[in-house]
Amino acid sequence: ILRNEYNMAATMKYEMMILLTEEFNDSELKTWAFNYAKALRKLSASEISVISRGKRDLAYTIKNQKRGNFIQINFSSVPKKYRRF
Repeated sequence: ILRNEYNMAATMKYEMMILLTEEFNDSELKTWAFNYAKALRKLSASEISVISRGKRDLAYTIKNQKRGNFIQINFSSVPKKYRRF
């Protein structure tokens, strides 16, 4: 996909890493990821892929958590502002 400053309607690829507490089980993670992908689709995103990166140790504690579930979401979209996403 070609993009330049004169063609702002070009589709861009995005990668997002989401961190969830380790308390989620596999079924809950799949449901959560599916709902997130659905929300992206409603915002006109395409080529959505969800990759579970598994439970990993955090480099530092966040809200007293030392481990978390990492989920990577890749998608394509026309650049625009996502206010509450």
